[in-house]
Amino acid sequence: MRCFRTVPVHTDEPRAEDELSPRTAASTAWGARARALLQSRLLRFAVVGGVGTVVNTAVLYLLHGPLGLPLLAASAVAVEVAVVNNYLLNDWWTFAARAPSLKRFGKFNVSMLTGLGVNVLVLWILVHGGVPLVPANVLAVGAAFAVNYASSALWVWDGTGGSIR
Repeated sequence: MRCFRTVPVHTDEPRAEDELSPRTAASTAWGARARALLQSRLLRFAVVGGVGTVVNTAVLYLLHGPLGLPLLAASAVAVEVAVVNNYLLNDWWTFAARAPSLKRFGKFNVSMLTGLGVNVLVLWILVHGGVPLVPANVLAVGAAFAVNYASSALWVWDGTGGSIR
């Protein structure tokens, strides 16, 4: 007597029980696309911020060190050079706008100043509330990053029609 055993057969054809309703499928697809888009833009925004930190530090060192500019003036120039750098990189890479614009650049500057205000305020509140300086600063930077990203995504680059590169 012969024994037969069943072996599953895999095909590319979906089974009826595996199919989603059109509405569920569309919802699932949009959710996945939205998550991927957010993660990609969020990551790119963070990378640009890191590059901006390096630019700020290098310009500050150069202006205050070898060129002898007073610290406050050197810092102000370094911050604005980093803001210009970050705006151009975010415009091209993060939000994929068609072309830079003075209006968006102005909005980006306001957005970054708002983030700076949030950073200083959160840091002050936390330190005066008893949180040690370094953890307070990390939380303040995180709060400012969230404000900067949200204002950039929702206000500065809203409606640019950009797509992720």
